[in-house]
Amino acid sequence: MRILLAGGGTAGHVNPMLATAARLLERHPDAELTILGTAEGLERELVPRAGLELVTIEKLPFPRRPDAAALRFPGRWRRAVAQVRALIRERRIDVVVGFGGYAAAPAYRAARLEGVPIAVHEANAKPGLANVLGARWTEHVGLSYRTTRMRGSFVGMPLRAEITGLDRAALRAGARAELGLDPERPTLLVTGGSQGARSLNRAIVAGAQDIVDAGWQVLHLSGGRQTDFEPAEVDHYVAIEYLDRMHLALAAADLVVCRAGSLTVSELMAVGLPAVYVPLPYGNGEQGLNAADQVASGGALLVPDAEFTAEWVRTRLVPLLRDEGRVARMAAASAGAGVADGADRMSDLVERAAASRRQR
Repeated sequence: MRILLAGGGTAGHVNPMLATAARLLERHPDAELTILGTAEGLERELVPRAGLELVTIEKLPFPRRPDAAALRFPGRWRRAVAQVRALIRERRIDVVVGFGGYAAAPAYRAARLEGVPIAVHEANAKPGLANVLGARWTEHVGLSYRTTRMRGSFVGMPLRAEITGLDRAALRAGARAELGLDPERPTLLVTGGSQGARSLNRAIVAGAQDIVDAGWQVLHLSGGRQTDFEPAEVDHYVAIEYLDRMHLALAAADLVVCRAGSLTVSELMAVGLPAVYVPLPYGNGEQGLNAADQVASGGALLVPDAEFTAEWVRTRLVPLLRDEGRVARMAAASAGAGVADGADRMSDLVERAAASRRQR
């Protein structure tokens, strides 16, 4: 098979794309894979690191207001679509697989014009504009969440092998020791992602002593862009700006406080970690929707950003940490709601899409 995988921008698009690519290559070692993205997105770093070829097109946001960029959009759109059509012909692509992001929409349109089958993966509970467009032209649509209002089949999130194969129990003591934690204490992992989250950082630092007094310890990933961050000066509290071996943090943790990005939610459910989600306070509300399945299962709590304060930590989080039985029930519920074989399910969908062309 000759496959064009299109998408990128953020980890929520790039990582599922790379996980699917890896699984497809395991199944079809002679497959020819090309990744289509932009020069500005995270794919610029992650795709070459994965040993795959990246072809870039212009970053082309959909216009949302009548301005000069909107006037230039039609011409830029036609050029991008023409570039992808030429790539499809040159590489004799059998199927185009889109994951959302700036590169996906031109790829969907080019595939439609070239008569090439399309497969779509929607990572968020609230679908993006590019995937809404692509889903109009195919029946091969995979959804990460059952609550997504989009025609398609539930496949879950394609995840990296280091996540789906993570044996937390076996790695826990070693991971805690390597991260400077007490191997015996239960661990609260706090992370706002690679950039960090100021509201989470401030509340946890202010409540760190209360968390430790409850018998826990804190692994606080503060984020690389939080220049005003001051760690707590408390025993059993470890602050790290950025951790590239995130699987160690997941192995060490018993509960997580974090944002509710689609990839984060899917990874926590896949490894069976309960969470307190504090969704981003701006955007279109998709982060709260991402967490809905885990919250409904009893595996997570959802807290508005404005309410996640030091007082909430003391009056709501600390009592939860003291309730060992409740934390254990939340962990079991999280594991029950998670999907670890999303990459296999999405690969099945890609294979069915490619087969539809052969049948025609």
